[in-house]
Amino acid sequence: MGAQWKQKGREAAANAKGKVMGKLAKEIMVAARDGADPSMNARLRMAVDAARKVSMTKDTIDRAIKKGSGQLDGPVQFDTVTYEGFAPHQVPVIVECLTDNRNRTASNVKVIFRKGQLANAGSISWDFDRLGAVEATPPTPGTDAEEAAIEAGAQDLEANDDGSTVFYTAPTDVDVVSKALTERKWTVTSSKLIWKAKNPVSVDDAQRGEVEAFLTALDEDDDVQNIFVGLA
Repeated sequence: MGAQWKQKGREAAANAKGKVMGKLAKEIMVAARDGADPSMNARLRMAVDAARKVSMTKDTIDRAIKKGSGQLDGPVQFDTVTYEGFAPHQVPVIVECLTDNRNRTASNVKVIFRKGQLANAGSISWDFDRLGAVEATPPTPGTDAEEAAIEAGAQDLEANDDGSTVFYTAPTDVDVVSKALTERKWTVTSSKLIWKAKNPVSVDDAQRGEVEAFLTALDEDDDVQNIFVGLA
């Protein structure tokens, strides 16, 4: 669980899916500031692919691209803000936010972190690796994932219980590896930049419940885009 935390079952609930789509639309708008053509903008292409996988309509995607690139209502002003700290029981956390109001975001995050502890920039992230992560399913059961990783240029891999594999890459190679896997008939389900904990913390069941409640509170804030946690 040392990469990106996801609230249990949130994608199955209608209101949670709305939050997921809202965050993806925001990511599309921010990415589109660097170019409205997904074929020429890797970050935008990854955001659009993620939106399509949760059934965001083409019209909604196109509107987010146009809004982000300044073709509708002027350019969108979102800032990227990253917070570092500890969840309960000294579990390290990195929180990425996209916001149009830094003061509001800072205030909300500080309130949630009363259950944990905010830290200075760099005091947590040194214990995480900045990586690309491409999650994909093989063309047929039993396909050699290690061979695919080598051929696609991935640095490492990790098997999931559902048969999919996460391929870890250098941050600059995530799009290249994603394309290479697709060419080899793997089905890419997500590709993104992540923070992966080097030394995940182990907790007991009761403590894990407290950590999960803390992470859920963070995730429910509209400005919080991604949460990365060092939890074993």
